[in-house]
Amino acid sequence: MSDIEALEYNTARPKMLIPEYGRNVQKMVDHAVSLSDRDERNKVAQAIIKVMGELKPELRDAEEYKPKLWTHLFIMSNFELDVDSPYPLPIKEVLDEKPQRVAYPQSPIKIGHYGKNVEKLIEKACEMEDKDERDALIKTIATIMKQFYIVFNSNSIEDEMIGDHLRKLSNDRIILEDLTFLPSTSSIIKLYGLKSNTNNNNVSKKHKSKKRKNNNNNNNRKRH
Repeated sequence: MSDIEALEYNTARPKMLIPEYGRNVQKMVDHAVSLSDRDERNKVAQAIIKVMGELKPELRDAEEYKPKLWTHLFIMSNFELDVDSPYPLPIKEVLDEKPQRVAYPQSPIKIGHYGKNVEKLIEKACEMEDKDERDALIKTIATIMKQFYIVFNSNSIEDEMIGDHLRKLSNDRIILEDLTFLPSTSSIIKLYGLKSNTNNNNVSKKHKSKKRKNNNNNNNRKRH
């Protein structure tokens, strides 16, 4: 048989139920399933769990790290591996169940770049009875709104517009007369590492002015 004929393509190999662990681990699991001696199967299963833990060190920070590995082991064996697990065996029917559909929020977002959470915060502030706590929360919300606006629009915004948006989102229940507490646009741009559009606008204006001047010169030459 030639080397080309001996090649084994993935499309011709059995499907891996959890491909993240790789083909070799899947072969180890298949070997464990084929063993007739239970003690030997238990030893091999423990060895496979150790290898799986080495291949997926990020799982060690997850809750119930070891039970997850054993669950993955049984899934990879298509629940055919008969060993003494230190944890309750997973139920195939439960794992096969489709997750319940998460209800999509039906209420529209009034101003998109602020999001639903900002609207919830505004509603919370409107319901607060303690004036000091309410005022502190409103200032925090207004600051977040300005940050969100600049981050999503990469452009400057007048503080008065933030006050107007806050009044609109609160249905006229929150009206800010003093907006001097809001951070400057430049400080927000610096904080989030954004690029200011001010220079870009200036460059664009200069470019348009230069282009207009060149067009005028060309027209004058044509006349002469």
